[in-house]
Amino acid sequence: MAGLYLTRADDPDTAAVRLDAAARQYADHGFGAAAAIAFPGWRGFHHGYVQGGPATFHREGEDFVAVAGTLTYGGRIGQGALAALLAEYDGGDPDWSRLGGQFSVLVVKRGRAWLFCDWFAAHQLHHDRERSLFSTSLTAALVSLPRVRFDAQAVYEYAFNVVPIGDDTVFADIKTLGPGIVIELTQGGAVASRFARPLPDIASHEALDERIERHRAALSATVRAHLGHFRTVHAPLSGGLDSRLLLATLRAQGCDPALYVYGTPDDEDVVIARTIGAAMGFDVEWVDKDGYRDPAPDRFPDIVAASFRAWDALPTFGNIFDNGAAVWARDKRHGGGALAASGGCGEVWRDFFFLPDRPLSARTVARSFFARFDARDTTGAFDARAFLAAIEDKIADALGAPSATARLSRQWIEQAYPRVRCRSLFGREISLESRQGAYLMPFLDQHVVREAMALPMALKQAGDFESRLLSAIDPALAAQPSAYGHPFSTGPSARHRRSEWSARNRPTWLRQHSYAIQRRLRPMGDEHGGLLTPDYMGRVIDLDMPLMRRFFDIGRITDSAVWRRLAALEYLGAWLGSRLV
Repeated sequence: MAGLYLTRADDPDTAAVRLDAAARQYADHGFGAAAAIAFPGWRGFHHGYVQGGPATFHREGEDFVAVAGTLTYGGRIGQGALAALLAEYDGGDPDWSRLGGQFSVLVVKRGRAWLFCDWFAAHQLHHDRERSLFSTSLTAALVSLPRVRFDAQAVYEYAFNVVPIGDDTVFADIKTLGPGIVIELTQGGAVASRFARPLPDIASHEALDERIERHRAALSATVRAHLGHFRTVHAPLSGGLDSRLLLATLRAQGCDPALYVYGTPDDEDVVIARTIGAAMGFDVEWVDKDGYRDPAPDRFPDIVAASFRAWDALPTFGNIFDNGAAVWARDKRHGGGALAASGGCGEVWRDFFFLPDRPLSARTVARSFFARFDARDTTGAFDARAFLAAIEDKIADALGAPSATARLSRQWIEQAYPRVRCRSLFGREISLESRQGAYLMPFLDQHVVREAMALPMALKQAGDFESRLLSAIDPALAAQPSAYGHPFSTGPSARHRRSEWSARNRPTWLRQHSYAIQRRLRPMGDEHGGLLTPDYMGRVIDLDMPLMRRFFDIGRITDSAVWRRLAALEYLGAWLGSRLV
């Protein structure tokens, strides 16, 4: 990301203990030598990317800037961007017309120091409740505290919805720095200021050609700012729309990325990606993660321990229980300091929540999308109404709504996708990937999102506008086959539109209970798998899950994805030992 850690230094002994414990965690993550940081009241350290890449630290005399993640400034990345930021920033809300990427940054200038994150605070900067420490590593933050406790609400959010949302982690004692927060680090402690992060809440009125050009310009500028340093860029290609648009934008900037696709040889994504490559004359590497290795059960504990260290305990979807291929593939994407690019968050151009085009509330979003639970899986510690109410309040807070029941324009509701879903789900991915090297996720850049939030809902449906944008940027690529049964150059099919129409018009009460209904009909799972049989898992956790049993009736869980995430929490809890209350 690279890596950044800071602690209060008013008690030198406490600071020394924290720094020593945190340094061991960063070493476990694969970082090399650190640059020590010290200014009045604070001590810490900074690491560059594990596998190399653009500069993330720049000093001029006593002043310096240290970045974790991937930051662009004034259309540049690396040393030039950092020098310009240091020269121009003097506290307060930074110049967001010049900032891009997803990052956490420390600026120390003229005896003052400030910390802030990217526009959406997607890059995770952990801190304790007193804001006496800041860490881009979750486990380093945990070992900096004498005692930590699971947060029941966040544990349930993680189990049911893959990640906690808002500023929460699964621990009550550790939060992440929120959007719009600038921290001044003074000798007396951390002083927070909050600044607005507005996005359009009504649709703009533009001719289609003009609208496409605005989106193309924002996307091109965002990608171009990241490319200046790199000879090699790794990018995915599948049968979907987002990876295609990412590739089109890279090609439009003169970049010939190293393309890859994951899956088995007969997977639709693999077949389509290879077909596109053959038709257009570029190579697409097929990466078989399942075939990476087939470890014997007695080797599994070492593989899991390595994944735990590499993924800072909790990767997206909680899968530290694979064959080690996820870490291998991540390292491959960043090999030699290459830029890794992702099409994540492409749903900013689409109707992600499939909600009717009328004023709605945060409560509707929560009950339609975040109610993926079967209460029978839980113990008496779970209160379904309180669980959903907490999510409703967090969504309302992220949207700046007066209450969870306030009716907001459909355009305003759309902001829940980047502000809530992308921040939590893709934020964790971004934070872990960008340890190895720079990570480009252009569809979550605020300049791109701002344009997407002004799209009328009719253009978002069935990927209509995104298909048009792709066709405008790269018509030949848009004309290739897709997983939707039609090339994107022809626009969405009637079948595609009917499918989305059906989802949008499903009653909220039915959507709220649909997961529980499906669970009653059959066991469930996800594509992220893992070696979850007892002969493997019994070697790395207590299968009775004594820690998670407080929250869940483990024997009733027939969703392997939920079970895997609970196993990850069980493993983490056991690793914490007596530190866990």
